[in-house]
Amino acid sequence: MTESKGPDTPGGSAAPKKKRKTLLDRLRPYAVGATAMVVVFGVSAVIGAHVRGNKDTKVSEPSGAVAAAQPPAAAPTDGASPSPTTPAGPKLGIPVHPTVPVTVTVYEDLRSPDSKAFHEEYEATFQQLLATGQVQFQYRLVTASDKQYGGSGALVAANAAACAQDQSRFTAFVGEVWKHQPTDPKDDALASENLMKKLAAKAGKIKTAGFDPCIEQRDHEGWVDKSQQDFAAAGYGTVPVVEINGVVVKDVHSSLTPAALRAQILKEAKRVIALQAVPTNTPALAG
Repeated sequence: MTESKGPDTPGGSAAPKKKRKTLLDRLRPYAVGATAMVVVFGVSAVIGAHVRGNKDTKVSEPSGAVAAAQPPAAAPTDGASPSPTTPAGPKLGIPVHPTVPVTVTVYEDLRSPDSKAFHEEYEATFQQLLATGQVQFQYRLVTASDKQYGGSGALVAANAAACAQDQSRFTAFVGEVWKHQPTDPKDDALASENLMKKLAAKAGKIKTAGFDPCIEQRDHEGWVDKSQQDFAAAGYGTVPVVEINGVVVKDVHSSLTPAALRAQILKEAKRVIALQAVPTNTPALAG
């Protein structure tokens, strides 16, 4: 009988046995992978250090940061006042503005001759008070003159003033209304939307694309009506009416003067500031 040959070995020779892997052979792939990870993390560390180094040297100012105030220049030898200097250098300061202790509320009717006269007499005083940083003004628009004289001039003008406020141009627009207020309050010229558009152009920096539709569609008339309703319900009487921190000022229609009103407002500011300075028993916040 012929001897059988192995299936995998031509000529019948037997296949060689595979060599058993040693422990080192089995660990070698892991060692290579670990080496690759070390290289990757090493490169990442270098890149991270480079990015952090660049970030540390780049100055990205936070919103509202201000430059340090510079000392005034020495006075000139000729006795003239030193020239003011502007802040310079990097904006490293974070300003924290003080609270406004006094709120002055003025109720006015843009059709009322009395409101116009009050504005003309007290405007300079109001500007001086604003410059102190201790006073803010709030204006309440009312429309009692429309009921008194007939028509809608006060309502249309007040709505237009609110439309101007949408573009932060309230003061400029109302200034034009005062200039063009009819001498006779029975004249309802302020009811003209075309006039309001012309006054907006005179006030400047009011975009017609937003202003014109606002007055044509009477966007703020409901707001004006609510202001008049609240004014009437409070029983204040006739405009102008002035409040200092919610307290009605007396004698506005009779003996009050700009100097007297200014004194009352500054007295209230001192009172509120003194109250704010009194320490309380509340523990200070840590941090």
